[in-house]
Amino acid sequence: MIVVHHLETSRSTRILWLLEELDLEYELQSHARVSGRAPENLKHIHPLGKAPFIVDGDLVLAESSAILRYIDARYGDGRHSPKAGTAQGAMHDQWLDLAEGSASFPLLLPLLGRMMGGLPDPIAQFADARGKDLLAYISEGVGEGPFLMGGELTLADIQMVYTLEIARMAGALDAYQVLQSYLDRLHRQPGLIKAIERGGPLVPPELASA
Repeated sequence: MIVVHHLETSRSTRILWLLEELDLEYELQSHARVSGRAPENLKHIHPLGKAPFIVDGDLVLAESSAILRYIDARYGDGRHSPKAGTAQGAMHDQWLDLAEGSASFPLLLPLLGRMMGGLPDPIAQFADARGKDLLAYISEGVGEGPFLMGGELTLADIQMVYTLEIARMAGALDAYQVLQSYLDRLHRQPGLIKAIERGGPLVPPELASA
């Protein structure tokens, strides 16, 4: 049975979402934040001391996209991933990696700025310009949807939910109705509903009220 080390109110909710979508049994090891960060004792299990990570037999695996790909390939027969080596597969992987790569930091910065009392002007200007480019690009990708790759929920959607939720908390989605509707659809997915019921909220309450 897969053991999921889950940091409460964090990105690791996405791993629970996929497991719930696949109706897989798993053991949940929840870890509360300490001063907003993962507890130090996680380093006894994984050298980086961060979550999410999973333990599956002898395998200890971190990084959300790697975990999602592994679970879907090994236990889901790839049902949440377009076929590798195809144009659809390549575009899917682009969206999957963009959510935690190019998009994550610029879309997080405005919220961090609000929590810290503001950002230096050059950084705020960078985050604003880059964030608008990213959100317009993702909005175009969703299009008429309902999901990033069309009619079927994929790993890319599961990965994207946290990034867009952070953007929404910062007020960055106000001008993007397509993305607001898309994020609402993601929150209505049965797997995410079950993941939140079992693992707790997707984002920390202090972010929601920042």
